[in-house]
This record gives sequence, C-alpha cells and structure tokens, in this order.
Amino acid sequence: MKRNVFALILTVLFATAAQAERVIVIMKDQQSFSSVHQSFKVKGTWNALNSVGEVETALSNLNTLIVDVKDDAGIAQLQANPLVAYVEKEIFHEGPRPVKGFIATPMAKSKAVTQKQPWGIDAVKAPQAWAASKQGEGARVLVLDTGIDAAHVSIAKNFEQGMDFTGDSNGSDYTDHVGHGTHCAGTIAGVKSRSGFTGVAPKAKILAGRVCSENGCSNIAIAQGISWGIAQKVDVISMSLGGAWSTPAERDAVQKADQAGITVVAASGNSGTPRVSYPAALPTVIAVGAIDNTLKKTDFSQWGPELAVVAPGAAVVSSVPTGTGREGSVEIGANGKKVKVLNSTFQGAKEVLTPETNELVAAGLGKPEDFTTAVQGKYALISRGEIAFGDKVKNAIAAGAVGVVIYNNAPGLIQGSLTSDGSTLSVPVFMVEQTVGNEIVAALGKGEVVSATLQTIATDYASFDGTSMATPHVAGVAALMKAANKSLTGAQVKEILKRTATPLGPNTANEYGAGLVNAEAAVNAALGN
Repeated sequence: MKRNVFALILTVLFATAAQAERVIVIMKDQQSFSSVHQSFKVKGTWNALNSVGEVETALSNLNTLIVDVKDDAGIAQLQANPLVAYVEKEIFHEGPRPVKGFIATPMAKSKAVTQKQPWGIDAVKAPQAWAASKQGEGARVLVLDTGIDAAHVSIAKNFEQGMDFTGDSNGSDYTDHVGHGTHCAGTIAGVKSRSGFTGVAPKAKILAGRVCSENGCSNIAIAQGISWGIAQKVDVISMSLGGAWSTPAERDAVQKADQAGITVVAASGNSGTPRVSYPAALPTVIAVGAIDNTLKKTDFSQWGPELAVVAPGAAVVSSVPTGTGREGSVEIGANGKKVKVLNSTFQGAKEVLTPETNELVAAGLGKPEDFTTAVQGKYALISRGEIAFGDKVKNAIAAGAVGVVIYNNAPGLIQGSLTSDGSTLSVPVFMVEQTVGNEIVAALGKGEVVSATLQTIATDYASFDGTSMATPHVAGVAALMKAANKSLTGAQVKEILKRTATPLGPNTANEYGAGLVNAEAAVNAALGN
C-alpha cells in the first residue's frame, strides 16, 4: 500500500509540465516527508524528469517540498494524497516600505556624515543592558526582509552570511535594492562607532534572508527563509513584513521555528487600524507596535489584543545601502548672518550636489494664486497644508521658481515623495521646521532680504518611520537576552519582554501592548535577577 502511495506522489510530481506554477507541498508528518524525500533521492534526480511536477527543493525542517506543477489538476491530485497535509499555491504579500523615508539612487561617493546615537537606543535602555549581555555577543539574528548591504561600514563586522529566496538569483545575491532590510539590520546589530551610531545589540551577528523583491514577499520565500533560520540555529528571526492574513505554510513555518527555540519578532502593521498584521498576530510571535520620541503611539501603528510591546518607530536613523541615504544642508541668511537649520529632503526632488544660494519669496500655501512674479528665478517659501507637496512644487515651477523651501505647520520634520511614478521634478525641495518658517515669513514681511543655501549630501544612513523600524529594536533586545541566557525559549523571551516593559497609555484597547520594551529589565530578568 505504501509503495503505491509513494508511486502516486512521484507520478504526479514527474508528469509532463508546461507553464509550471510553484506550490508548497506540506506532508502530514516527518515520516511521510522522509519516505517521499528518499524516493526522490533514490531516483537520483530532483529536477531532470519531464513530468507533471518538478521538485525545486525540499525543506526538511518543515517537512515540505517546493514543487513546480503544471496545473490545478496536478495540485488536486497532490492534495488528495493521504500523505499530504495540504498544497498551497505561491502568493505574494505587499513588500515592506517605510511610512516615511526613502532610498535614492546610489552615488559613487558618499560623505561620511557623523551619525549620533539614534534616540531609540536610549529609549529601550540598551546601553544599560550591555554589560550584563556583553552587547549581544554570541547571539545570532536572522533578518528576513529585502536583503542587506553586507559591506556597509556599520554592518560588515557583524555580518555572518546571507541567502536569496526570491528566485531572482541562484541564492547567492542578497543585495538590498530597497534599503528596508539594511535599515532593520543596522537597528538590530549596527556596529558601535566613535560618532555614537550603534544598534541595540552591537556585538550580535546578523544573517540576512532576502524574501522580498519588487513583486512583494512570497509565501514560499518566507517559508524557505524560516527553514534556513532553523537549520542555522539562529536565536532570533526578525520580520518587518506581513499583511492582513497569513497562509497555512507561513503559520506552519513560524510554529516550527518556535518549536526549535527561536524567538520570532514581527511588525504590527502601518495602516493605523485596530488589527494586528500577520505574522505578528500569530500566538508565538512577538508583535511590535511603534511609538514616537514623545513615547506616544504613532498614528500609523496597528494595535489589538495580540500586540505584545511597542518600541521606537518614528524618525529612526539607521544604515541604508551605501550612498543611497540623503541628508540635506539648509543655511538661512539674513542681515549679514548665516545659520544652518534642521531640515529634511524629499524623494522626487532635484538633487543639488554643490551648494546653491538664492533669495526666498513667500508663497503662502503654494496654491496658484499665492505666487507673484517676484518668485521668478528665486526660491519659493511655502507652508505645509491643504494641498499635496507635489502640487505645491509644481505650482512653484509653473510660477518660475527655481527651488522650494517648505516649512512645517506642526512641530518637527517629515519626509515624503513628491511624485508617485518615481520621476524627479526640476527643482530642489527641502523642509524646515515650523518656527524657522514663521521667522522667515516675519522677516520677509518687514521687507528684509532672506536667502537660503541648499545642498543635497549623499550618506550611508537615513531616517525611516514604521512599525518595521520598531520591530528590530525588539529583535535587538531579544538578542541581548539570548546572549545573556541561551536556554531561553521563544515563549520565555516573550513573557519576559511583556513583564518587564514600561507601561504607557492610555491603553484601553491595548494600543501599547505591555508597554515600551526595556532592555535593562529584560536582560536582568533573563539572568534571573
């Protein structure tokens, strides 16, 4: 009977294929997987037979086969087999992107802009935990994301190895073309520099699995990445990705990781709704929400009963692929004096690689009726509000302005995109703070001449917003805990993180989970103190 069952599986997998569709075939148990796996090995080939299905690979840690099948009929035959738990087609979740922040075209030369210690490092009390945890030395974290810049100055020393599961390469090219994975890795275990930049666990090791491409994040790639993490015996898997639902294969992979003693950390999501995304919402996963530097929940952070803790997720500075970060320089001149002011840049704006100086002309909210002929050949000073940034800039260009300085209508600075199609507008655009803008408007109202000197500087760091940025803070704390006590299970890590978190609120609907993750208290608890 068993021989007939195996023969049926082999017949289905090896019948003639055309326009194959990738599927995950999960066997009911390890014995079933091993038997079928051995049958393939006895055949002496994995991919050579022209058949209904062609086996790409086997994930022994998940009792799973990745198979190319011809059509739904072949899938149905597999699913009907008594040894198969289920068959799942390949699907794609939306790829991870920061809420605010962007990656520009790489420049051959980037300026070594001094990066101070990101505010989130102190917020989670990482430095207070470093002595007891040896800064994470001995812990290994797998980042499943968009890839990594393994040569980045803040990552290279701690990088161990990487793999590509997107199918875009033979597995060896895990280059990060998006920047998201490199940013997350830097927050987890960025090397501590003299200037102050550091990750939460600056001596932990990083492994990177590229599971997200331009098409999004495949359920097959995610399962493969988790399986690889199990095989590598990592301590923590960090996943700043997800969506409104998860597939059976993804849930099975996460469960197997938990059974292997791995702590899995994932982002709660960025839609600002009372529903935690998957895989964060799965019971064994540590779901992470985002707060800003005032310790308030960000407007985009999702919440719900599954939310475990929160961490810094707004204006988080970290590593990005070398030369893709952008930092602006804005200098305001008036009455013979010049002063540099805080600023941010926009994706889709012209880059000014050498300083350019021009007069500022007030242009209200940037509506067509707000411009006068005085703005021609000069910089338009525009307030944020009422219409989109891109429309403000296009109106300024139509009026003859050669540059735009937008001032915020609320405290702080923001980043964003001026175009939706990736194109670049013909003028530089920078944002300055609300108080600076108001002072310039007042000076212009008195008839004073005010100038701005603008410059775009390519760097290796950038500021992003998102629960994706909060997640690596918690993954880094988990790494510190595992460095202090290797015997901790994923469930124990989650319990300690929740028990030792600093409560925040109001928290009537679990918007903050147990509170702000506290590395010092968590590591002490991990050590039994």
